[in-house]
Parts: sequence; structure tokens; C-alpha cells
Amino acid sequence: MTEMLDRRAPPRPFFNKLLMPFLGAVTVAMCLSVIYLPAPIVDRMLRDDVHRKAQEWRLRVLDALESGSETFARATITRGDELWLSQVTTLSEIYCFKLIAAEGQIFWSTQAEDIGVVNEMPFFRRIVAAGNPYYQAEDRPVSEVDDHFLRSASSNRAELYEDETGKLMRIAEIHEPILQNGRVVGAIAFYTDLTELRAIFVDRLERIFIALSVVSLLMLVVTSTVIRRSGRMQLRVINQRAEQERQMMAEQMRLARNVRLLGELNEWLQSSRSLDELFKMVGRFMSHILPNSEGSVYVYSSSRDVLVGSASWNGGHHCDHIRAEDCWGLRRGRTYTFGSAEVDFPCSHSESQDDRPSFCFPVLAHGETVGLLHLKAKDSVPLEEFRASQRLAQMCAEQISLAIANVQMRDQLHDRSIRDPLTGLYNRRHLTETLRRQLEQAHREERPLSILSIDVDHFKRFNDTHGHDAGDMVLRAVASVFEQVCEGDETACRMGGEEFMLLLPDLGLPTAALRAEALRGAVERINVRYGEKSLPRITISVGVAVHPEDGTMPQQLMKAADDALYDAKGRGRNRVAVAGEDDPTQAEVAALHASPSPTPQEEAVA
Repeated sequence: MTEMLDRRAPPRPFFNKLLMPFLGAVTVAMCLSVIYLPAPIVDRMLRDDVHRKAQEWRLRVLDALESGSETFARATITRGDELWLSQVTTLSEIYCFKLIAAEGQIFWSTQAEDIGVVNEMPFFRRIVAAGNPYYQAEDRPVSEVDDHFLRSASSNRAELYEDETGKLMRIAEIHEPILQNGRVVGAIAFYTDLTELRAIFVDRLERIFIALSVVSLLMLVVTSTVIRRSGRMQLRVINQRAEQERQMMAEQMRLARNVRLLGELNEWLQSSRSLDELFKMVGRFMSHILPNSEGSVYVYSSSRDVLVGSASWNGGHHCDHIRAEDCWGLRRGRTYTFGSAEVDFPCSHSESQDDRPSFCFPVLAHGETVGLLHLKAKDSVPLEEFRASQRLAQMCAEQISLAIANVQMRDQLHDRSIRDPLTGLYNRRHLTETLRRQLEQAHREERPLSILSIDVDHFKRFNDTHGHDAGDMVLRAVASVFEQVCEGDETACRMGGEEFMLLLPDLGLPTAALRAEALRGAVERINVRYGEKSLPRITISVGVAVHPEDGTMPQQLMKAADDALYDAKGRGRNRVAVAGEDDPTQAEVAALHASPSPTPQEEAVA
């Protein structure tokens, strides 16, 4: 044995001499990469992200301004523009932005003291005025950052900046040029704070570089050690290391894939236009992100009394409706895990005979519960493997919650933009869009379409006699009748003042005239009380126009209905007139052929 040991190959001094310098050089290179690479990479990522968001906000600002790009040519904004612009900083990560005319003068800013100041920086004329965006990110002392940002920050954050006035903040400034007919008419300057976001990304990237550096160094050391071994020990160590590397690579690839899928999920969800579209995206992505889990998602109804089943994936199923008390996660206000404790209870919305482990994640947005994410382990999936996916599932729930809140907020804003605030009916803008769409469909399918133009008789006299509050009550009562009698695709709109219009698809002249007469009678039977007294009888005059006889374009059809309305008012009011009919009794004759009994909707109104 001693002879065998003595016969071992002598150490290779040349290899040993090269090994340590090589390891030292690699260590230095990795340390330098940890120190110098993360910040430029993150800055490039943030620059691209700020460019993209600035372009999105430029489009949103131009869409919101009443005159669009012409606002910059005139360098003036309306009161409505100012109200909308003042809300931008509260709805986004932008803490300051300015509207700049072509010559560099700031004509609106979140900082009032900037208004009227001329931007004389060289980059403005050289880059922005030439139609190119300009981006700059630099570190600034907290004391130099706009007070507006400190006021808009949370109290804890503001206290932090006050206590650390010597700290630097990473501020991104980007100027987006505004073009009109190929000519630069102005620019929008956005300012956002990247301090925390940059620090988070740099820290994460540094950790990744450190981890990779440590792993690489360990691999070099182990490899050098393995090379110096012989026989089966060398082969066994190499095989073990190869297996570890395979597992580590598989884990890294799995993590990278999950990060990529989460990023794609967030990007797609933020671009969804409706909840139906959003839940389709959720179903497709979740089947890839969590392949070992069956899942379903629920969202609160508008009345918040039940949760509506919206999507399922990987063989899961969802109920049409569940109540909050059916889920232990919603009742307890936190994530509920079934199947991990010695004693636990299944949720009512889950199958009682199914003892597979499951998660119930309350979906929270802005401190409010908006839905529920339910996950259940597939058959033969171990409990440990299923529980290991909890953190990833929680991140998915957070992404889904923010997307649901954003879509619901967009839906609410859109609904407000097409509704009359007094009566709750649709406004003129919505009627015009709907009428154009319905006319195209009626023309394409050769189907009739009728429109009723309605005016409350002597409404001005009514306002002068009983006051505007009573007049508002009358308008709401009349609007309630219109809303109740509309069915299916029928649309009731308030055009302004005491004028209304009803859009009745698939109704020809006889049926439309009968509906108009029934509607007139239903309004006449309204009894409105104001204070301790009943208001005088309410009557309406109605003009009826039909596609295609009275017009094929929206303005033609609306004018025909208005002309018929004026005809009805000229005949003494409280009556129905049909467009193009010279016989003043035409509508009355049509009404006589109608059933004398009111419809169920009219009975409900009466």
C-alpha cells in the first residue's frame, strides 16, 4: 500500500501555479461585474420603460384635451382640461409634468410657478423641437426635488425624505414632442421618481450576479478538485456535480420561466379592455404558470352580494354564483389552505368529497376584496410540491387583483362618460354612436329601425312655477318610465333639457307608433309628489321616424323625428306625430288599434 501511495503521480506545480491566479482573475472579474454591470443594465431597462409609459401618457393627454394637439398650437387649455390634468399625478407614478408650446414656453404645469417660464435648455431646440423625444435620468438632492412630490408622497415616505435631506433621488425627465400635420407644435415634459424602483432592481440584479459569481467560483473550485482526483471517486464527484448543476439549471430555468410568464401575464392583463377578455387571459396563463393545479377565479358582482364564477383552467370548475360566507378564505380575510392541518374544514364552494389540498386566495385591490382565486392540487400531486407553489400563486393573485381593479375603474369612467348624471339615462354622445351602429346593422340585414323624439310639454313653465328641484323630479320620473319600457337593445337617452330620444331596433312604423302612444299614456298617468303636494299632470309630445323611409343616416333620421315632434307640439301637444304624415289623426288612428290595457312595465310605472 505504501508503494502504491508512493507511486502516485507527482503534483503538477505548473497547473497549481496557474490555478490560483486564474481563480483570482475570475474573482476580480466577477466582483467588477457585480459592482459595475447592474446599474447600467437597470438604467437601460428603466429608460425603455419610461419611454413606453411616456408615449402612452402622451396619447392619453392628447385624447383627454378637448382640442387635442391644437391646444399646444394655441398654448391655452380649457377649464375641463385643467381639471383632468390636475388628476394625472394622483392616478399615475408621474409626480410632475408640463405642457410646453413650440417656442419653449410652459403654458401649464403641476407646479404653478413654472407656468410662463421659457425652456431655454439647448436640448429643447436641438432635439425636442426637431421632433425627437429627450430623456435624462440623474441623481438630485431631495431638497431640489419639487415640493409637489413631497406633498403627494405618503406620510412615512415624506418623513423619510425630511430626515435624510442629504440623500439623492433618481429623477427621470422625458420630453415628448407633439406633432400636428408633421410640424412640432409643442411638447409634454414628464417627471417621475425612479429612486425606489431603481434601487430594488439594482439590488435584485446584484444579488443575481453575486449568486452567479459564487456558483461559478464554487464550480471552478470543485472542478479543479475533481480534476486532481482519480478513479471512481473522480467519476462519482463529477457525476454528482453534474446532477447538481442539472438541478440548479432546471431550477433557474423554472424561475426564469415563471418570471417571464408573470411579466407577460401582467402586460396582457393591463392591456385587457373587459373582464371577459381578462379572465380568458387568466385561464390561459395560469394553466402554464401552475400546471399542477386546477383553478378557478370569482369576482364580486356589482351589487357585491355574490361572487360570480368567471374562469377555470386545468380541469377545474367553478360555480355560477357563491357567497362570501361559502369560503373560509373570504370569511377570515386571508389565504386559507385546506389539507395541511390535522383538523380543517372544506369550503362550501368546493366538492365536499374531494380531500385534495387546496388554496383560497382573497383577491385584494387597494385594500378592498374584489374576488377569489381558488387552486386545488391535481391528482397524485404531493402536498409538499403543491404547497411550494403557494408563493407563486400569491403573486398571480396580486397581478389579477390589480388588473381587475383597473378594468373596473375604466368601466366606471366609461359609464360615467355616456350617462346623464341627473336621470341616469344615456347621453347624446352614446345615442349618436349607438344609432350609427344600429343603422349600419339594419341596412345590412334589411331590418326596420324606429326612433322616437320626445319633449316634456310646457316644461319651462313648470320650472318657473314650481322651481328647478321639482323640475328635476319630473325629469327623473319621466326617465324612469322610459328606462322601464325599454327592452333588449332598445335605448333611452336624454338629449338635453326636457328632450329625450328612444331608439327601437326591429320596429316598423305601426308598432313604433303604438309604442309611442302607449309611452305617452304611461307618462300621463305618472303622479309626482313634491313636498306635501302632488305636481300637475305631466304630458309629452312624441315624434316618430322610421328607417329607411325617413332617412338612412343618423342626422337624417333624428331630424325627421324632431320635425314630427314639432308637428305634434304644433297640433296642441300631448300627442304622437309620425314623420312624413300629413293627416293629423294618423298617430291617433294607429293608437286606437292598440290594446287598451297597459303593458306590465306601464302598470309598474303607474
